[in-house]
Amino acid sequence: MYPVETMPIEQPDRPYPASLTIDYPEQSNRLTVLLRLFTAIPVLILWVMLFGGSGGADSGDGGNVVFVGAGLVIFPTLLMILFRKKYPRWWFDWNLNLVKFSVRVFAYLLLLRDEYPSTDEEQAVHLDIVYPNVATNLQRGMPLIKWLLALPHIVVLVFLWVAAIFATVVAWFAIVFSGSYPRGLFDFVVGVMRWELRVAAYAILLTTDRYPPFSLSE
Repeated sequence: MYPVETMPIEQPDRPYPASLTIDYPEQSNRLTVLLRLFTAIPVLILWVMLFGGSGGADSGDGGNVVFVGAGLVIFPTLLMILFRKKYPRWWFDWNLNLVKFSVRVFAYLLLLRDEYPSTDEEQAVHLDIVYPNVATNLQRGMPLIKWLLALPHIVVLVFLWVAAIFATVVAWFAIVFSGSYPRGLFDFVVGVMRWELRVAAYAILLTTDRYPPFSLSE
């Protein structure tokens, strides 16, 4: 077992090394909002495949074509930090881009944006996670206990997401009748997504040892 080392980490007065903002739409498309659960199906299928879904299809010549999604690179990253004190950049880039795509999908599903989620373009969802300097900012043994330290956040996020789903239902009616997403509800749902991103950067993606703030704000 490797001990948790004492070394300098990011200063708490600096911005948290995982950030999310989503541009507020002045007007939303009532028709696409009415049909959102149906129009989102194709991109949700793609999202499930990327996050580890698997299956098969007939190739037409009697054989089968099998697809397997890769998902986030989590456990290998934990082992690499623990034993080699490294976080391969291409693993980080894969995780970051998969998270960006996921947030675009859920921003669409939660009615925050009308643009159909792109697989590679930023669109109106601005997400960034700072690539860690493993030698100075990540302690070798921390990945072993981060899931435990993050439990208070997970409990709070369960209740926040219940509230966010309720807010989305209210926003659906507001958009259908008025054509706009109430700004207060919009900021709240984005804040919940921002909170979850910070916890994910800390406990799942393992990009920072700085404990996430209990906050919805930027």
